[in-house]
Amino acid sequence: MTDIRKYLESHKEEMIADLRELVAIPSVQGDAEEGLPFGKFPAQALEAMLNKCKAAGFTVENVENYAGSADVNSLPPELAILSHLDVVPVGEGWTSPPFTLTADGDKLVGRGAIDDKGPAVAALYAAKAVKDLGIPLKKGVRLIFGTNEENGSADLAYYRKNRKLPPMVFTPDGEYPVINGEKGMLRVYFSTVWEHPWEIKAGTVINAVPSSCEIRSVFDPKKGCGVSINTDGSTEPITEITESAEIINGVSAHASTPEKGNNAITKFLASGMMAVDEMKALNLLFPHGETDGASCGLGFSDDLSGKMTCVLSMLNTKNGRLHGGIDIRFPLDRNKDEISDIICGKLREAGFDIDSCEGVEPHLTDENSDFVQSLLRVYERVTGDKGRCIAIGGGTYVHEIEGGVAFGAEFPNEDGRMHSPDEFITVENLLKNAEIMAEAIVEICG
Repeated sequence: MTDIRKYLESHKEEMIADLRELVAIPSVQGDAEEGLPFGKFPAQALEAMLNKCKAAGFTVENVENYAGSADVNSLPPELAILSHLDVVPVGEGWTSPPFTLTADGDKLVGRGAIDDKGPAVAALYAAKAVKDLGIPLKKGVRLIFGTNEENGSADLAYYRKNRKLPPMVFTPDGEYPVINGEKGMLRVYFSTVWEHPWEIKAGTVINAVPSSCEIRSVFDPKKGCGVSINTDGSTEPITEITESAEIINGVSAHASTPEKGNNAITKFLASGMMAVDEMKALNLLFPHGETDGASCGLGFSDDLSGKMTCVLSMLNTKNGRLHGGIDIRFPLDRNKDEISDIICGKLREAGFDIDSCEGVEPHLTDENSDFVQSLLRVYERVTGDKGRCIAIGGGTYVHEIEGGVAFGAEFPNEDGRMHSPDEFITVENLLKNAEIMAEAIVEICG
């Protein structure tokens, strides 16, 4: 066992206590206030972490509650470890209080345990280990903590506008061994006039496969009637206000891996329950079970990043309009303009208006760079497993940082239930992440 691993073992309970304190802060994005760009709780989590870094002897800076940093030594920083302290909303289905770190065997369960508070604690103790063990460094190391990764990374944009990033950046906001390629992303919002006597409610976030689709009949008091829709597609009039609704159930999944879910919206469209032009058009564009957008004229793939994904993830009626949202992850050999032209053109041909279409280009860092090869060597040395670079459909915290990669925190074939109920990190993986990051600091900066 290395000195670094022994150090971390001896500080295991402190690591768990620090994670418990951070998990207890419900750092979901809130309403902006003066000096609190993402609400009070993300700022509270940032303050707590910076206080821990200061107590460790690091030089800390709070950049106006957008993000914060901790310099491990006095040399100009050349390596940054970038993690975030904000979390996604709780959702339903938890078997323990989400903002109370709960031990379940070796598992530490709580919102943010694996994404990204656990890895942030691991980064802190990795740096502490190197410092407290007196391991000499020739380059500067900086820890950076953000507060808005889950809602667009406006924190990082602000930080980069006002501070210079070190030339080498990795984030424990993905998986091992090294993520050096990330598909491009496009999010399309569309709408059309809705004059039918039904309300539709499906999907709450654009980057997730919807798990339910609710269809509710609308009673029009001016006309004195409405129309009820049955599961077989038949209709019948209603003459009074009704609370009944049909609910189509599916299975949620991240939009970058839609094959793991069962899209309730496309399931509803395929059922033929609502035989109106708008639903027929959407059913042609988004057949149930298709996840690559082939029917929209997409369906691209490449050897490095694989098949693209295209998910109709939101469909809701409001104020006389039908609103929809689409999440697209496209391969490294395509560009944003090409994909947007195709999908927006198909939607317009089908009679829909484009409300917005925004995204980012693919991200790729050279796997043969000294930086990436150093990380792979560390991974192999600590784990004993073969290191390799991978490309993913999800976007990590370094998607728009040139030369940046994701390095952890999930290990191959492990699922910490990120963004899901009962999210967790194991005690062993908390320690192993810290060990890998400490060894990376020594490898790159020693």
